[in-house]
Amino acid sequence: MELTVKHFSQLTRDELFAIYKLRVAVFVVEQQCAYPEVDDADKTAYHLWLSDAGGIQAYLRVLPPHATFDTASIGRVIAVKRRQGLGGRIVAEGIRAAREKFGAEAITIEAQTYARSLYEKAGFVQSSEEFLEDGIPHIQMVWRKP
Repeated sequence: MELTVKHFSQLTRDELFAIYKLRVAVFVVEQQCAYPEVDDADKTAYHLWLSDAGGIQAYLRVLPPHATFDTASIGRVIAVKRRQGLGGRIVAEGIRAAREKFGAEAITIEAQTYARSLYEKAGFVQSSEEFLEDGIPHIQMVWRKP
């Protein structure tokens, strides 16, 4: 599995197409959630993915402080092949990128509630009550530098 880390400005047309195709397939089609999946925050983000001969197998974006939260944030987390450790690996890479690119000492996320344990294993702690976002239960979680 090869890790790629690129700022939006560095993405090729084909990379951006593959990222958007995957995100729409998961967050709009699979989860049956009509919302603006592509947003302006993408332009400020670093996009990370793990790929193999079959294409992107795990993905997330890392946003700078003040793009969505006061802290850096991670979002749009996808593991194509589930229950194989790819989710945990891409989240760990996202934390590393947030620290390297933005000097993050805290990272805020809005996690789908069902994925809470994935983020807890990475050191995130729940920081809000459950809420609905686009009809899907979410919780806010925060990671702090040890």
